[in-house]
Amino acid sequence: MSSRIREQLLSLLLEQGDAFTSGEEISRRLQCSRTAIWKQIEELRKEGYQVEARPKKGYRLVHRPDRVAPEELKPHLRSQRFGWSIQYHSQVLSTQLIAHDWARKGANEGSLVLTEEQTKGKGRMDRAWHSPPHSGIWMSLILRPTITLAQAPQLTLMAAVALTRALRRETGLDIRIKWPNDLLINGRKFCGILTETRGEQDQVQYVVLGMGINVNTLEDFLPDELMKVATSLAIEGGRTYHRVTLIASILQSLEEFYDAYLKQGFEPVRILWEEYAETIGREVRTETSQGTIAGMAVGLDPSGALLIRHQDHLQPVYSADID
Repeated sequence: MSSRIREQLLSLLLEQGDAFTSGEEISRRLQCSRTAIWKQIEELRKEGYQVEARPKKGYRLVHRPDRVAPEELKPHLRSQRFGWSIQYHSQVLSTQLIAHDWARKGANEGSLVLTEEQTKGKGRMDRAWHSPPHSGIWMSLILRPTITLAQAPQLTLMAAVALTRALRRETGLDIRIKWPNDLLINGRKFCGILTETRGEQDQVQYVVLGMGINVNTLEDFLPDELMKVATSLAIEGGRTYHRVTLIASILQSLEEFYDAYLKQGFEPVRILWEEYAETIGREVRTETSQGTIAGMAVGLDPSGALLIRHQDHLQPVYSADID
């Protein structure tokens, strides 16, 4: 109940802008006591919000911290399902771990785990993901698609297209996709996508779609080993970005592409993925269980495998890192 009142209170203060709103008016609109309002204002102040209070005038918001909390995000949401049910934490080991637990307990499709900082962020193949506080978007989305386990890897490619479309629109930057799950600007990675699937009898039960995006991270805060290969939207765009605006745009784009994928299949995703791909038309090299494959990346096959022209034939690669 208290979190709901806090969300509504913040939305009301934001709606009023620089104008004061009386405690009586807030109490009437939120249908709660003046004491409850005061308690929630104190909670907002602890989170870094500056709320001015004046006798006979009421309250107004004079400063907002950069947070991705539900009360900040929900006024920006344009999606119908994605992101309306949220677990928010100031710090976690990994949003993936929380999302898996929530999904097992029956969380609805579109439920979202958000954090300001991950201390053990996860990438593909259990690699660590650097997730400094208040600088990026670290989130995991729960999906419940009616698809087979064999089709599940297509969701990573669908997500890459959806994020690329949303972030190009919001930033104007030339964002490209590296197969299968990285987003690049000028050849350097700023976003990783991790899709983890649980199912049985060849049917998907749920999918946790994890996204780590370097938004306002500056070069001084990147570890030395990442300086040559990693970047952020702020580094490339020369400005900072409002994170909740980006999240709202991403969720809207993901919902649209996800719904279209379930209705129309993978082919529309494949066409757009190839359009945005950094990988297509380049010489690549990868290690697979069958040995080393080197050649020209020419596109995706109908299932989503990367096609590499190798020794005069097309070799599909289903899951591997490429150089």
